[in-house]
Amino acid sequence: MSERATQSAPWGNWPDTKVQQIADSLNWNNQGLIPAIVQDASNQKVLMMAYMNRESLKLTCELGETVFWSRSRQSIWHKGATSGHTQRVVAMTTDCDKDTLLVQVVPNGPACHTGSETCFFENIAGEQPEHGGRFDVLAALEFTIAERERERPTDAYTTYLFDKGIDKILKKIGEESAEVIIAAKNNDLQELTGELGDLLFHMLVLMRASGLPFDQVLGELQRRHQSARRDRYTEVGKIK
Repeated sequence: MSERATQSAPWGNWPDTKVQQIADSLNWNNQGLIPAIVQDASNQKVLMMAYMNRESLKLTCELGETVFWSRSRQSIWHKGATSGHTQRVVAMTTDCDKDTLLVQVVPNGPACHTGSETCFFENIAGEQPEHGGRFDVLAALEFTIAERERERPTDAYTTYLFDKGIDKILKKIGEESAEVIIAAKNNDLQELTGELGDLLFHMLVLMRASGLPFDQVLGELQRRHQSARRDRYTEVGKIK
């Protein structure tokens, strides 16, 4: 059974006494390090594994983002400080021996330097999985949209949307919504497939432009799914 390594309060700006208490409760190896397994808080996918020392643990608690100790560079490593692919910490637990950390995060982009969502994608036996993750394309698209916003490549449609601003993005969502309705009304599944794809793309652009993480929307859906159903319907529609 794992043990909660931290309090449930939001991460960041923790007092030194609290951080020291956490550090003293852990079993560090003979190099003064502890392995930290990083997991996506929204879907429990393992993203990466790195090491922390006392200083990087302290910085993680203070910043609310993952900070590690790079054994190859022998230096502190703030994940995403250069790439922008930071990891906001939402929880941290230890295993029963208190010699390994499980860090649950909300990632801002891929965890791997290759651009992959997770560092764990190489099958050691050489086989490829029969089916990829069902929603991997959404994660890849979300990453590309974030990259377009940062880098603004010339002639990219997404750059055009970000340059024009929120009003243009909302106008496109309105247009795509209307086209979805028309395709559905015409019972044209091929057209409907394309229009729904267009609408979903523009919704992801809107989330990025509004500073709303896709994981927050998924979390809301998960909350609704897990809560007791209290809504009912009448002639005037849904009443919560």
